[in-house]
Amino acid sequence: MKILKKMMAFGAVLAVIFAFNVNIQSGEWVVPEKYENMKNPTDPEEDLDIGEELYMKHCKSCHGKEGLGDGSKAAEQEGELGDFSSEEFQAQSDGALFYKTTIGRDDMPNYDKKMPDDEDRWLVVNYMRTLAE
Repeated sequence: MKILKKMMAFGAVLAVIFAFNVNIQSGEWVVPEKYENMKNPTDPEEDLDIGEELYMKHCKSCHGKEGLGDGSKAAEQEGELGDFSSEEFQAQSDGALFYKTTIGRDDMPNYDKKMPDDEDRWLVVNYMRTLAE
């Protein structure tokens, strides 16, 4: 019985390790539920010019003027830069986009220090919505 319990525990550990590795290798960007369900507190009709200005200052060099992933620094990046005009990108919640912009990963920098005001990052999310196909 002790051997069976040890084997089950070992199997559970292997399953967790496997699941973790699959998530890393798939490149999936997992957004915590807290952010996924977060509501954008800004009005997408207001201050869009501020969102555009911030996007052009902080995002355009990698993601491109139209969010196609073709900015002047795009070739230097290792990860997928995404296509902000795509249905897949636009299907993400505002909270998910806010999280990704705030936290970053790999070549995508963390912007909570470069843009310390949460409202500014929300305004960038609003601007990214205008890049839809």
